[in-house]
Amino acid sequence: MKLFSSMIPQLTGMTAATVLGWVIGSPPAWADDAPRSEWSGYMAGELRLFPEAPLRGGQVVLYPALSAQGEYFRAWDQGHKQLRFTPFVRLDAQDHARSHVDLRELAVTHLDDANWEVSVGLRKLYWGVTESRHLVDILNQTDAVEGIDGEDKLGQPMLSAGFFQDWGTLNLYWMPYFRERTLPGWQGRPGYFYRVRQNEASYESPAQAWHQDFAVRYSHTVDMWDFSLSHFSGTAREPQLRSKTEASGALVLYPYYYQLEQTGLTVQATTDAWLWKFEGVTRHDLQGRSLAAVGGFEYTFVGILESDADLGLISEYMWEEQGNNSLSPFQNDLMVGGRVTLNDTQSTEFLAGAIADLESHALYLSVEASRRLGEQWKLSLDGWSNLNLKSSDPLYSRRRDSMLQLELARYF
Repeated sequence: MKLFSSMIPQLTGMTAATVLGWVIGSPPAWADDAPRSEWSGYMAGELRLFPEAPLRGGQVVLYPALSAQGEYFRAWDQGHKQLRFTPFVRLDAQDHARSHVDLRELAVTHLDDANWEVSVGLRKLYWGVTESRHLVDILNQTDAVEGIDGEDKLGQPMLSAGFFQDWGTLNLYWMPYFRERTLPGWQGRPGYFYRVRQNEASYESPAQAWHQDFAVRYSHTVDMWDFSLSHFSGTAREPQLRSKTEASGALVLYPYYYQLEQTGLTVQATTDAWLWKFEGVTRHDLQGRSLAAVGGFEYTFVGILESDADLGLISEYMWEEQGNNSLSPFQNDLMVGGRVTLNDTQSTEFLAGAIADLESHALYLSVEASRRLGEQWKLSLDGWSNLNLKSSDPLYSRRRDSMLQLELARYF
């Protein structure tokens, strides 16, 4: 392991220089066909509205922001070699911690005819099948200032290899560097009641951000069943927020990143209009060994009311063995929701859901809607609210942070 650690800075620098050279320069001399390149992306204006008065000073009601994301894709050597470059930038007028620049992806991939591939660089990969929680999705760090659903991710530096055979797909991952979670600032909403010292994060591992993380995943499809089995060993992506008293006497929070061993299972089955989903994990962390699971279904009514629209009904149950000691607020909760897809030329979609805590009776509501305007514009509306929160709930500090978010994006 010491040998690997001593090589990491050299490998990282060499990889970055090589990738940047391919981004701004010509294809390698050994390319035997004309390269194919394309740009895409979007620019967006966003307005967040928090109707309720904030819990403390420094927070406001309206949060305007701008964002932009580009994606550059280049393929050469008859498609065997590919480069993907995805920069992202966010500018927030109120919460300076939310203003940031990130490379979602900057990776080179070699695909071989013998059914294998190798990639190096920053990548975004998604593991998971369920709607309400993503227990198995562990590789990428959450970009928590972007959204509240945990679906926005930071690019993860990695070296990965994939093998595709009749018996299934096997993927191996080496992640030499850990990226800390982005968190809202003192003026941000949804936020925390106490100030979070994000730059004072601490680690269980003496190697801190340079702890070597590893993962392996096997996936396969048999008839109507899609399943995967994975294992992750490394630094947990979700920090534990610990408290301390500063010299001034103020109580503040700081992120603590612990070591995690997690084995995950996903199963998905499609039968006519039914879609069955399950995710389960067994973890070993600061609190010892524990289990967690989420599972449910989505049933789709096609052509409702003799129209082109489809209606999907969703229900999932979330459970954690750690109960109230879990970092998550969803240890014994039921989610119900509905998805409406109009199947029109404007790609109009609606998704609404509610999560009920079966013990505390807290209620978490969410809504998403989007519609294309012409060829290049898209209008999106998102909403989120908490009701009936008790002081013991992990989301209690956000009890007045119900939110409506309107975004207008232009794609190119």
